[in-house]
Amino acid sequence: MSTCSSFWDNIDLAPPNAIFHTKAMFTADPDPRKMNLGIGAYRTDEGVPYPLTVVRKAEQALVSDMKLNKEYLPITGDAEFCDAAQKLMFGVTDPRIATVQSLSGTGGLRLGAEFIANFRPGTTVYVSNPTWGNHKAVFGKAGVPVANYRYWNADTRTLDFDGMIEDIRQAPAGSVILLHSCAHNPTGVDPTQEQWRAIQQAIKACGHLPFFDSAYQGFATGDLESDSYSVRYFLEQGMEMIASQSFAKNMGLYNQRVGTFSVVAQDAAKAKAAKSQIALIIRPMYSNPPAHGAWIVKTILNDPELYAEWVKELSGMSHRIIAMRSALYNELQRLGTPGTWEHITSQIGMFTFTGLTRAQCQVMISKHHVYLLTNGRISMAGVTSKNAAYLASAIDDVVRNV
Repeated sequence: MSTCSSFWDNIDLAPPNAIFHTKAMFTADPDPRKMNLGIGAYRTDEGVPYPLTVVRKAEQALVSDMKLNKEYLPITGDAEFCDAAQKLMFGVTDPRIATVQSLSGTGGLRLGAEFIANFRPGTTVYVSNPTWGNHKAVFGKAGVPVANYRYWNADTRTLDFDGMIEDIRQAPAGSVILLHSCAHNPTGVDPTQEQWRAIQQAIKACGHLPFFDSAYQGFATGDLESDSYSVRYFLEQGMEMIASQSFAKNMGLYNQRVGTFSVVAQDAAKAKAAKSQIALIIRPMYSNPPAHGAWIVKTILNDPELYAEWVKELSGMSHRIIAMRSALYNELQRLGTPGTWEHITSQIGMFTFTGLTRAQCQVMISKHHVYLLTNGRISMAGVTSKNAAYLASAIDDVVRNV
């Protein structure tokens, strides 16, 4: 036997990803009462994945189109898709906005991180506390410094607006402020339109650059325009900004990895220059993006009949989640569960930040077979009319006894 050491002796087993590890534990659990409230993917009231009918129609049209081929897309992606996606998020197509196709929202964020590292080196990105668990890793891998601004008030289970504004004002001038455009993950707490206007004023006064993460447009309230208020307002105020956009949630295209990254500049010339530099980032990273998901999206966005059908279907998905919020809240009220639970119905989007402690979450998993993140975040998409009462009873138990 060879006594030579391995080239990989310095590699240790990495800890599992929290969300996918939760899914694996759920899958392995034989208990019929089990619930998976960890992963952020839509489920029907029967608890099964939901491929959108309008997506099926678009795919059928693509399959029957004999003019399509499997040639490479350009480095920056499908231009028609980029234009349609830009209009959906910003409300306009504008030569001051450089939009490229990305590998869903995470890929858009990573392009943004690399863009900051290249053209604003040393600049700190400020993220909300808490934020989506992958944000800090995305920026960290690009060598971009990350810091927090206050967001969640654990005592009131609402937005710490004053703390957020204070931290924005105290950040060094020229910092990047990462903002969830709607349906904040993990808290489900969004600023009001009045608060968004104040946030914009604070960012502008301090010379900061806003970076919008738009992962849930249309999924928060069921209204595409309402959910894009923040991005569109900042644009109307003449702000330069960067933004990532995902179609995973609002079109159910989780495994197609389709999204965008955009840079909003002062004029068309600067936007063109930015796009040329983004292409230089993409080329050695993944060369160019895949076509199928982008074709699905542009087919739907550019066809008035399919678009109207999508809007209706998206609204139905959003309102089912809203109904489950009410069902869970009503059950907790019926049980007389100690504490205040109004935040379940006041929060929006896919997630609820329950306020459960880590110890309580661990008992939810071990005793009640309810799989959630140990920070207390649950995916409301996993709640159904059949399991809402069981979930409420599990929460009631851990609140009283843990």
